[in-house]
Amino acid sequence: QVQLVESGGGLVQPGGSLRLSCAASGFTFSSYAMNWVRQAPGKGLEWVSTIYSSSGSDMAYYADSVKGRFTISRDNAKNTLYLQMNSLKPEDTAVYYCARHHSGGYDYWGQGTQVTVSS
Repeated sequence: QVQLVESGGGLVQPGGSLRLSCAASGFTFSSYAMNWVRQAPGKGLEWVSTIYSSSGSDMAYYADSVKGRFTISRDNAKNTLYLQMNSLKPEDTAVYYCARHHSGGYDYWGQGTQVTVSS
């Protein structure tokens, strides 16, 4: 069965960095675009980033709110998705989910990992 397991969240000071990981299993990881989506306290889901693999190269897209600070990547040999988050701000505080891309939406989600940016 499809499983997505996030890790790497935690408490970090403003301006700090974190690297999130999402270990995938139960499907051919390299064949799917993957996403990071977050949910801040009391708010709805917010798309963060998507990575596609096409013709041997990866294409990445970012929400304006994280562009230039976050970097999405993947290691298809390890079936793992990453999100490098730099210059973190308090407004980045959220539960971060990885989600498999399917038909313009998401069909499988992980359990999420909490990121808290606070001094």
